[in-house]
Amino acid sequence: MKPLTHPRIAIIGLGFGAEFIPIYQRHPNATMEAICQRNPDTLKQVGEKFGIAKRYTSYEELLKDPEVDAVHINTPIPDHAAHTLQALRAGKHVACTVPMATSVEDCKAIVDLCAQTGLKYMMMETVVYAREFLFMRQLFQEGRLGKLQFLKASHQQDMDGWPGYWPGLPPMHYATHCVGPVLGLGRNQAQYVSCFGSGTIREEMHGCYGSPYAVETTHIKFKDSDLSAQVYRSLFDVARQYRESIEVYGSKQSVEWPLVEHGKLVVHTAKKPEPEIPEEVECPDFAHLLPPEIAAFTRGGVYSHDSGEEHLSFTQGGGHGGSHPHLVHQFVELLRGSGEGYPNAVQSANITLTGILSHQSAMRGGELIALPEWSLQ
Repeated sequence: MKPLTHPRIAIIGLGFGAEFIPIYQRHPNATMEAICQRNPDTLKQVGEKFGIAKRYTSYEELLKDPEVDAVHINTPIPDHAAHTLQALRAGKHVACTVPMATSVEDCKAIVDLCAQTGLKYMMMETVVYAREFLFMRQLFQEGRLGKLQFLKASHQQDMDGWPGYWPGLPPMHYATHCVGPVLGLGRNQAQYVSCFGSGTIREEMHGCYGSPYAVETTHIKFKDSDLSAQVYRSLFDVARQYRESIEVYGSKQSVEWPLVEHGKLVVHTAKKPEPEIPEEVECPDFAHLLPPEIAAFTRGGVYSHDSGEEHLSFTQGGGHGGSHPHLVHQFVELLRGSGEGYPNAVQSANITLTGILSHQSAMRGGELIALPEWSLQ
């Protein structure tokens, strides 16, 4: 499909999605074309706040708009697959917040449709553009870590009080924030998984998804590699400050995420005297990778620039590591025919299915489950 010189973007869902509006508005190579929200009052409020004239309460009507090249979907998780497939069938490129879908079948449908149409898909996984991850990836690409030996990641969050579909959600059904970075560091793919559940959430939540587990821990075997990774995830009834982390162990250097928010990374260097092996390191920002017009968004949320309002996921997630402008820039450059746009449709399916199949493994006592071949292309 022919690249777009100046893609015109529509944002669907204006809770967390509103965080991205001014970033698109200020990106030098994109146009914030339209917004879509079922609630007309919210639509009017956000449209007036950011000066967007084209507003839709109907997603179906928006998809008919020939002046919209791509949609950035921020709707509830159960709607991601349906909204993505609708957009692709309407000839629109897609960026979608995580996860890609909630079933193997829907992930495959998206992958197949992208292959058939040539349309672009990018899952907007925040952690793989967080400054801490970008620092570790830089060390890896420069060879400073040496040979990668093991990866570990976690995503722990207290979701009590979140509405709708959240109560009782199996931890690994929303695992992209810990699966994404372990696969994304070396652009690896998960080949098979084994997962164990641990602990028990409150009984009133067991019936929501038929899952009792407080924590799920997965081992991931990488395709065409001697590497494996461990990821663990909790959502309810576990005492822990919010943490999205990745820890990387190499033959020359290893990097560990801080245990608490706003701490420093710890870099371990091999063959130094024992007391000198660990060193606390202030993680650099990576705003220099961005157009100057949007670089400031690595250090503050969209709303924090004016009214002080922020979406709860942004607040709990410590600002998502300054990832939002990187996500926007990667998607825009992907549509313009340059840039990697990681993760694409197949990579997104591999990341998402690692979580879905991990929960299936946990329900079967840790049984090894292979990822489908089409997610390993």
